[in-house]
Amino acid sequence: MPPVDALLAHARVLVIPKDIWAAWTFEPVTVALLVLSLGIYTAGVARVWSASAPGAGAQTWRVACFAVGWIALALALVSPLHALGGMLFSAHMTQHEILISVAAPLLVLGKPVIPFIWAFPEAGRKRLAGWAHIRSVAAAWRILTAPAVAFAVHAIALWGWHLPGPYQATLTSDLAHSLQHTSFIVTALLFWWTVLGSRGELSRGKSMLYLFATALHTGALGALLTFSPSPWYPAYATTTAAWGLTPLEDQQLGGLIMWIPGSVAYLAATLGIFALWLRESERRSSYFIKAPPSLTRM
Repeated sequence: MPPVDALLAHARVLVIPKDIWAAWTFEPVTVALLVLSLGIYTAGVARVWSASAPGAGAQTWRVACFAVGWIALALALVSPLHALGGMLFSAHMTQHEILISVAAPLLVLGKPVIPFIWAFPEAGRKRLAGWAHIRSVAAAWRILTAPAVAFAVHAIALWGWHLPGPYQATLTSDLAHSLQHTSFIVTALLFWWTVLGSRGELSRGKSMLYLFATALHTGALGALLTFSPSPWYPAYATTTAAWGLTPLEDQQLGGLIMWIPGSVAYLAATLGIFALWLRESERRSSYFIKAPPSLTRM
């Protein structure tokens, strides 16, 4: 059996500007998971729509969100940006922001659970439904999807992997690099699942609070990287010159990418949830205003 590093096949090689467009990375495990996820989702949507009607069970706009999110995920993991992340911290930060702030929320908006379940035959769907009702599984899912837990786990992953020691390890170890990306994707999906799936005024209020808090702490990390007087990651000391940047300039650019563009997704989601909240409040107000007197007195 080949070693883990051979399967991951992520070698940190020197990439120079003239060769960048040829620097696509096709890690076997990554490509297999991408193809498998798209195949399962597509099969599930096709089965749901054939059993009812196009748009039923998996709305067209949600399918479009999943497709765009999957494309963003694939580009972040296999495009030249992936290889460039080994040369420039700013490129690596761009890759992370695409994974966390673009791909993850779009995949969640795609509501993949129903298509994923419907991709299986009827017997398989019943078995999956049975597992979901196991008490320990249901309890674990409730804990993981509690907004405070999802927020904390996502924050720990972001701050932990950007500490100099763990981050340096991702540039010298294929396994550490893959663990970093996996933790970012999984915790981001969990976080966006909790905030975008909120229902009711109290839950939506909490979601906006956690989104704002996430924008604050990621912005703080970005600001620390931007205004640091010295580079945090020595591994980039000899790789940035080919791209016209010093290691410190590269780090400052990466910090700005996390600080400003990285906060846009959280703030946009906050505004979107607030708009839904206002719309629902207006509907309720309109209902009571238009309701017959007999109903309003009850």
